[in-house]
Amino acid sequence: MLSTVTIGWYIALCAIMFSIGALGVLLRRNAILVFMSVELMLNSANLLFVAFARQLGDLDGQVLVFFVITVAAAEVAVGLALIVTIFRTKHSINIDEINMLKG
Repeated sequence: MLSTVTIGWYIALCAIMFSIGALGVLLRRNAILVFMSVELMLNSANLLFVAFARQLGDLDGQVLVFFVITVAAAEVAVGLALIVTIFRTKHSINIDEINMLKG
């Protein structure tokens, strides 16, 4: 017996992924883990866009995912450059220890 995956399963999965990402942003103190949590939240939104695009038979959601992935890649490049620069000056990437960006 072959069962199909309905849109409700995608919504539940995306809600779980987004919640895990939001908890990671709120509870973690490591800057890299915070960036990974933000990426998890973006990917959950992307999955939901693709699921609704497939459900509705429209490509608008998939086009929007392309732009979100592009912005996420730029965010990661700039974010990791900032983290490396902060680590070189402060010798830590703990968010609690980096309360001011002046030298």
